[in-house]
Amino acid sequence: MHRKSAYILFLAVLGLLVIGIVMLFSTSAYARDSHGDVYFFIKRQATWVGIGLVLCIFAALMDYHFWQRTWWLWFALALGALVLCYVPHIGLRINGSRRWIGLGPLTFQPSELGKLAAIFFLAAWFARREKPNGNIFSGFILPLSIISLPAALVLGEVDLGTTALIGATAFVVMFVAGTNLIWLGGVALAGLSALLIIATQISERMGRLSAFLHPQNYKEDAGLQQMQALIAWGSGGMDGLGLGNGRQKMLYLPYAHTDFIFPIIGEELGLRFSLLVVFLFVVIIVCGIMIALHARDRFGLLLGCGVVSLLALQAAVNIGVTTSLLPNKGLPLPFISYGGSNLVACMFGIGLLLNIYRQGIIEPPQVKHATMHARVTRRI
Repeated sequence: MHRKSAYILFLAVLGLLVIGIVMLFSTSAYARDSHGDVYFFIKRQATWVGIGLVLCIFAALMDYHFWQRTWWLWFALALGALVLCYVPHIGLRINGSRRWIGLGPLTFQPSELGKLAAIFFLAAWFARREKPNGNIFSGFILPLSIISLPAALVLGEVDLGTTALIGATAFVVMFVAGTNLIWLGGVALAGLSALLIIATQISERMGRLSAFLHPQNYKEDAGLQQMQALIAWGSGGMDGLGLGNGRQKMLYLPYAHTDFIFPIIGEELGLRFSLLVVFLFVVIIVCGIMIALHARDRFGLLLGCGVVSLLALQAAVNIGVTTSLLPNKGLPLPFISYGGSNLVACMFGIGLLLNIYRQGIIEPPQVKHATMHARVTRRI
């Protein structure tokens, strides 16, 4: 299974990219900001797919230990880019959030770089520490404090979803690295409580929470998206209305080409095709975990687990939001939703997994056995 995991992973990602392009072609013509061009979003997304493929190939060919040696550089770049979101005329305020920086016609979401930089740091930090439980400062407090820097900047953008995503991914990597589960559980509970308190102090986020708890009372404002998404699911049924025949994308469901593209898949292609999308994400998760577990060293293991967690959690949150299982978070569906920054970051992550796979396959068996023996000896 491991020998074929990279090929299966690539086919699953390719399938999601094809579905994304097809559904974007079906939905984007009705978007308010299409500038009168029905192919506006298709052309831009195709460009980002090309850039993402180039970066995916680069990450697959570049030795992943390069990111271990240079994690500090990418972490500093991510912090600098996140700070630029607060600079007037550079940081763009859209829908009440400062999540983008604009360079002429090009816009970029620095939080995507922040996610990858956080994974690089954690994987590099714990790769040098086989037993993080031994020292609570270096094995828990210090790395968590460093990760809180980009998380705090993202939180200041009023992006609670991405903040929670960075925190959850960090906890997964730290758990795999061997950090005490009691420490992680206590901080996770405190962090979740803090996010809820902050959300109650922000009117827009409080509206989303209220709409999630009482959707019928907010179906015309804060709960509009999720109510229209449920209508789309109900209209599609098992077989769907047919590709291009969906009605919710016709300005009934806001952002049908970005965060809420999954319900349009259900409306036009039916439940069977929606479950196929979920299955492809499960395939990516399983193959990614398989690759990470067969990494040649500890850094590869932690890096692979971080990438898989990032993709899995983001997909789970988006699917949960669009099926009204979670409050609205504003996270796109990886590989399918329109959005260049997220697509490029996800493709880069897939390239990292392919590189970890390639390094694990080409390593001589005797080296692997010696490495495993050394790990077991150190633990004993």
